[in-house]
Amino acid sequence: MNLEDYFARTGYKGSLEKQDLETLTDIFQHHIRAVPFENLSIHCGEKITLELEHVYNKIVQRKRGGWCMENNQLLGWVLKRLGYDASFLGAYVFNPHQNAYATIMTHLLVKVVIDGKAYIVDGGFGVSYQMWQPMELVSGKDQPQAPGVFRFTEKNAIWYLEKMRRKQYIPNQNFSNSDLLEKKECRKVYMFSLEPQTVEDFRFQCTYLQTSPDSLFTKKSICTLQTTDGFRALIGWTLTETTYNYKENMDLVEFVTLEDEEVEKTLKEKFNITLDRKLVPINVKGFYTI
Repeated sequence: MNLEDYFARTGYKGSLEKQDLETLTDIFQHHIRAVPFENLSIHCGEKITLELEHVYNKIVQRKRGGWCMENNQLLGWVLKRLGYDASFLGAYVFNPHQNAYATIMTHLLVKVVIDGKAYIVDGGFGVSYQMWQPMELVSGKDQPQAPGVFRFTEKNAIWYLEKMRRKQYIPNQNFSNSDLLEKKECRKVYMFSLEPQTVEDFRFQCTYLQTSPDSLFTKKSICTLQTTDGFRALIGWTLTETTYNYKENMDLVEFVTLEDEEVEKTLKEKFNITLDRKLVPINVKGFYTI
């Protein structure tokens, strides 16, 4: 495992001399635009494991993506190797269909401290809830980014992340009521504490999320990638391409339904992913919004 191959994978060619916020942001943005958030292994007969060497081989050598425990673990490793003060936290994801936070800590985050200020770096959430810049860990402050306005709120040592989105323009009106579309303009994303976590703390969750019939990830095949002006998402057979700020305070959301034979071609052309095994797409309604 070496940093040169990782940066070749993400296309980052900037300086590595300073461990400052500007460099961190640049490295982070290259990661989210090169490495998809995806769970395709579950739906093509592969097992997702948390060993760092396996994660590195999957994302860097095989040019795949991964979910939070893979993306953020790799990102955390890179930042630590570069000399950043980086550590892992664990979050409980909000389920809009149950209007409640999960009872299991399933989301791995990276916390980075620079010059005494703490930032959350999360390269493993995907779709429109994927932050594009490290977020300062401060309560009650709106932090506008290209995807929308993010905000942390702290209550009794628990931190809550929420996001305010723009209006949405959907040219294909057949999808105007899609269950994939987020209906609320302000959406809770997850909650977390500042108690340090290790990758070991996620072993049960890693198994549960890829095997339980109650898991979002067994109900949907997901691949999403951030672009320079929005993001792409392939959920089951539905390809979504979102352009942020297409018009003032409005995002463009384009939907298309793929045929079976178009899925693997689309993964290659839109996400630069080639699978070793046959993908079986799935999209059980509900549980996931973009």
